[in-house]
Parts: sequence; C-alpha cells; structure tokens
Amino acid sequence: MDGPHSAPAPVPFGTMDVLYATCAHLPEPDPDQAPTVAALEALGLSVAVRGWDDPSARWDDGRLVLPRATWTYPWAVDAFRAWIDAVSATTPLLNPPDVLRWNLHKGYLLDLVDAGVPVTPTALLRAGDPTSLDALLAARGWDEVVVKPAVSGGSFRTLKVTDENRDAGRAHLADLVAERDVLVQPYLRSVEGHGERSLIWVDGALTHAIRKNPRFQGDEENVSTSAVPIDPAEAAVADAAIAAARRLVPGASDLLYARVDVAPDAGGRFVLMELELIEPSLFFPQGPAGAVRFAEAVARRLAAGPSAGQGLLSV
Repeated sequence: MDGPHSAPAPVPFGTMDVLYATCAHLPEPDPDQAPTVAALEALGLSVAVRGWDDPSARWDDGRLVLPRATWTYPWAVDAFRAWIDAVSATTPLLNPPDVLRWNLHKGYLLDLVDAGVPVTPTALLRAGDPTSLDALLAARGWDEVVVKPAVSGGSFRTLKVTDENRDAGRAHLADLVAERDVLVQPYLRSVEGHGERSLIWVDGALTHAIRKNPRFQGDEENVSTSAVPIDPAEAAVADAAIAAARRLVPGASDLLYARVDVAPDAGGRFVLMELELIEPSLFFPQGPAGAVRFAEAVARRLAAGPSAGQGLLSV
C-alpha cells in the first residue's frame, strides 16, 4: 500500500445524525466517503467523520455509527472488537454489531458452505496447526493457492503460491499460522480473464458491480472505472449468501450494505470469494445511485427511531 493518507479534519463534537467511522490515518484513500457524505447531507442529515482508532474520538454523541473505512483493524483485531463492543453499548451500529463480529473472521465462509452457498474451496488452519503447505496441497489436490490471514483486509499478508515460489509459500504459511488463523484457497485463474466481480448490495437490492483484478501483498487496488453488468448467475450467488447470513447471524435481518465478491471456478460456476459486511469499498463513484439508496436507507432508519433499546428499526 502507499503511505498513510490523513483523514479529514474532525468535525467539532456535538449531536450528529451519522458518525462515519474511518481510520485516524487511512492506509489508502476511501473513494466512498465523499459521495456517501454528500448523499447523507443532501437529505438534511448531519455527518461527522472520525477514526475508529483515534483515542480522542467519541461515539456516544451520534444517532448512528457507520463503520465504513475502518481498514486498520487487521493490525489491531482485539482493539477493533473492543471498539465494536464499546460503541454498540451506547450508539446503534450499521451493519449491526453481531454481523460485524461474525464477518470479522473469514471462517464465516465455512458457515456459508454449511448453509449451501457455493463458496470457493477453503481450508482453515487454526493458529498453531502443524499442517505443512505441501501436505495440505497434496490432500486437497491443489497446485496454485492463495494464503492469507483469517482476519484480513485489502492485501494484508496475502500471497499467491505457485511452483515457482513454493519455498516462500511454505515460509509464509509457517509464519502466519505460528501467530494466527490462516486461510488457504485454490487460486481461481478466472480472476485474470473474466476478473473477480464485486456486487454491491444496499438495503435489499443489488445496485451495481465492478470488475477487480487480483490483489496480493503490496499491490494497489485495480478496479474498473465504470460499473459492469451483473450476470443473473452472479446475482443468484449474492442472493444466496445474503439470505444465509440473515438466517445465521442475529441482527442480520437489518443489513444495510454488503459487497459480494464472486468469480467463476474451474468449471465456470460462479462461487463466492468474500461476503464483506464490515467495511468494504462499495464503489459509489462507479454506481452513484447506490450512494443515494444508501443515504435514503439511513434516513429511514433514523426516522423510525430506536426499537426497544436494541438499535434501529429495519424498514
């Protein structure tokens, strides 16, 4: 990643409608912030932008907190979990806190497999697991794989392993699993041609999609500059993943946003790569109608008010 990008100057504390949670120092620019804030303000809502990891920031003076660019959490997982707990004790979070906790660890992919969602094959190694990379590849029949932490964002410590860098892959897996849970997945070659597709879901509907190039440690994000058509088969995977999350996770019935990353497997079937429910880029510059829908959904929830002290009413 490039060097840190400073977050905007803080808005003076006061009673705000929406607190947009970012980072004290963003690891890369957030293209969604400007269109989101503009769409919210166009509806007459007051918005403050604050870093989740800024110790001087307060979260009890807003009506709603949106975790939208909290991208430094892979480096501070325990602190982020504590932030979710502390904020949700005083102010509603959207997406809801149970959703954030569930989605934080990519072991959720195995929950979705059990729920019948087509997911790219995934091996989860718990911290301290002695399984070697060679043993895992032999057992699974894989050759090219992606190795990454189970709690990750962007390209954080994500490595593509092939025959050419197998030694580096062995060392990478050993280093990761010595301290944290790790995912190993087969590399889907379709991401180089067809490309990975990110489908954006806002308040009950898919709004747009973009094409992404594969991204590994040290890479910058490379996405299409305009929206791309959504294949019905891609939409079916997105619908299945979101429906499963709503069944599995308390509070998920009130999802506000999701990003569903899909790609064709070796047989051409679309499979889920990620279901991002915490802080995904929603690519609103490529789909401005999505930002409007997002803001309108926030406004409706704020108008509905709290429900028995348990957050905001779904609409």
